[in-house]
Amino acid sequence: MRLLSAGSGKVARDPVHHPLFARYYARVSVSAETKLGMAGIRERLLAGLSGRVIEIGAGNGLNFAHYPDTVAEVVAIEPESLLRQLAVESALRSEVPVDVAPGVAEALPVKSEAFDAAVLSLVLCSVRDVSRALGEVRRVLRPGGQVRFFEHGRGGGSAMMVAQRALDRTVWPLLTGGCHVARDPIGALRNAGFELGPYRRVSLPENGPALPTSSCVLGTAWRPGAPDPTAER
Repeated sequence: MRLLSAGSGKVARDPVHHPLFARYYARVSVSAETKLGMAGIRERLLAGLSGRVIEIGAGNGLNFAHYPDTVAEVVAIEPESLLRQLAVESALRSEVPVDVAPGVAEALPVKSEAFDAAVLSLVLCSVRDVSRALGEVRRVLRPGGQVRFFEHGRGGGSAMMVAQRALDRTVWPLLTGGCHVARDPIGALRNAGFELGPYRRVSLPENGPALPTSSCVLGTAWRPGAPDPTAER
């Protein structure tokens, strides 16, 4: 386990505290597994991963059941206490070792270059500082380490993008635990210095009304640089 010690022994207040939205998210995310096909998306997101993985913004831990047995361990970071408690319960049912820990994406409590892969699943929409969070992802990945991402963001045509920007400036973040619908995850990954691999656009729900959160992207990116064959695994 590569979590950094807090040192002081004091229990800090969670930096993210959205108890009402957390309860709502916990309910709707479970129903989305079948109704929106999220279970299948999680399978595609995580297929083929191996080694040590950090999952950032693990929520209630619905990804844990989909990690392949080639994964040696998962360190799952979740800042919201209620969701983190649910993630711990999911970790106990997982077939791969999962360690759930508090922390925020902008200051990950782990050592540099400690992981083979990072998973970003519906998290870039709600972090306070996207560029700083992605800088942390680069820090904790080994050279050549990969990022698996499934994120929603701007899209759906010009009228929808105008609506998305208006929602982000007004009520949406207040009602949804800090979520934003007009961010550009592909552009953010590219600006953070990641090499983009294959990715595909996904609409959720696939068949149904277009929502501000419908435009999604599923894909892979890499931290530049070749892995060090002498590094401790």
